[in-house]
Amino acid sequence: MTRTLKMQFRNEAAKEVNFMLANPKAGITRAEVLATMALIVAKNLFATTGGNLVSVVDASILIQDTGVLA
Repeated sequence: MTRTLKMQFRNEAAKEVNFMLANPKAGITRAEVLATMALIVAKNLFATTGGNLVSVVDASILIQDTGVLA
């Protein structure tokens, strides 16, 4: 089973921007992720083709399970 942290932001062009991080630490909380995302926006750490990130949209953990075909 693969876990991926998906962080969704909005940029200056009002477009949604997603950052995906593989294997987030076990037990990470929504509050921790949202606080980190707010810091990313406040410190202006990333620029996109649509400009700087301006707001946090959402965060989630994606879980993928791959099975072998018989």
